[in-house]
Amino acid sequence: MSFDSEYQTVIGLEIHAQMRTRSKIFCGCPTTFGSEANTQICPVCSGFPGVLPVMNREAVNMAIKTGLAIEGTINMMSEFSRKNYFYPDLPSGYQITQYDLPIVEHGRVSITVDDQEKTIGVTRIHMEVDAGKNLHEGIVGASWVDLNRTGVPLMEIVSEPDLRSSKEAGEYLKKLRAIVRYLEVCDGNMEEGSFRCDANVSINRKGAKEFGTRCELKNLNSIRNVMRAIDFEVERHIDVIESGGKIIQETRLWDAAKNETRSMRSKEEAHDYRYFPEPDLPRLVLTDERVQALRDVLPELPDAKKARFQSEFGLSPYDAEVLTTSRRLASYYEATNQIVAELGKSDPKITANWVSVELLGLLNKEGHDIADSPVSAKNLGMLVARILDNTISGKIAKKVFGIMFESGDDPDTIIDKQGLKQVTDSSAIEAEVDAVLAAHEGEVAKYKEGKTKLFGFFVGQVMKATRGKANPKVVNTILKDKLNS
Repeated sequence: MSFDSEYQTVIGLEIHAQMRTRSKIFCGCPTTFGSEANTQICPVCSGFPGVLPVMNREAVNMAIKTGLAIEGTINMMSEFSRKNYFYPDLPSGYQITQYDLPIVEHGRVSITVDDQEKTIGVTRIHMEVDAGKNLHEGIVGASWVDLNRTGVPLMEIVSEPDLRSSKEAGEYLKKLRAIVRYLEVCDGNMEEGSFRCDANVSINRKGAKEFGTRCELKNLNSIRNVMRAIDFEVERHIDVIESGGKIIQETRLWDAAKNETRSMRSKEEAHDYRYFPEPDLPRLVLTDERVQALRDVLPELPDAKKARFQSEFGLSPYDAEVLTTSRRLASYYEATNQIVAELGKSDPKITANWVSVELLGLLNKEGHDIADSPVSAKNLGMLVARILDNTISGKIAKKVFGIMFESGDDPDTIIDKQGLKQVTDSSAIEAEVDAVLAAHEGEVAKYKEGKTKLFGFFVGQVMKATRGKANPKVVNTILKDKLNS
């Protein structure tokens, strides 16, 4: 028996999502990413003594909407606290956050892993200010501090320790990122640090009632790295325990280059931060009318959209999952489908294949997002319509699509310019079939003797003779009649 099978992995994630407000949570400074260091600061976010914070109403609304989206309880009264610690990137010496009374509690997020659905509990969502950023690279003998990020509004979304594998953790992150993107409360960009994750990992023997000692993993800047770090940490815990050692509760950094975690510091407890109520902010009191107004404007969320795509368009769970990973992608697919229907026949499954395979494949290869697609939903819909009405074959459509992606032209223009319209005239195709059969009498004889695999050869020769423009269905029908007569 492997050691792995004797142990259970226990994972809880703490996700910090930067809210997409135009200004910071307690002052009017902008939140634009990538600006010159220390150009988006003021006495409030820089921690000058005597300044007073003013609550950003839109940040509160975004936290409420996120809580509603995960079916959480919205606390009608919440409170801000000071979390006291000293870091160079925290000029005030404390972080304004929520502790005893967060704005959201007891939510849930559904994930699917290996075709099994599982619900992950969300302990709480609380609002807080972000810290600045220490800069080390390219600096000799010193570190610099950029305070632009200080005061940017964060939601910390804390899961229950319900995750049991790195795969589940990855799916939970994907789902939560999709939710905040659908709500447009966070852009979900892990590379830029606007969607950050810390993982709390422990193991215990299967059947044990108590969890093991946990370690907190930091510096996780992608879903892939979250999963890799968890897998490494689980193996490290098992090795330590099986060697007779004990796990120390600590914070560890993930080193992606070395594919390992390393000790950073001993893990702090809540009392180490000396939390106390923020004296400069009153308790945040909500009204039923405000919460209901935000509930009324929630968009259709990923799970609901996925279910609708399956029932309305007859898509497979996999295709529906892919097409609903982002709100823009789902909208693009629906717009493409509508164009196809307006131009004649509609086939949502073929349309789904063109969006999820052909378009996304090329966008990923070129490093583009669906928002930057050079092929509009209208033009892709026209292309699918031309396949369905037999103007072009599927093979020729791929050639047309490549030109569309490069030029931005509509498919009808390309088909006319390139002379790619499909030949559907059965008499013209029959003449080509007769010419191919006459030129390959030996192969015809072998086919009639039982070597039926030669059928594909004949199809290929006819398509070659017509430069790929003959309707494949008509070619197959005529060939079968001629060869089997």
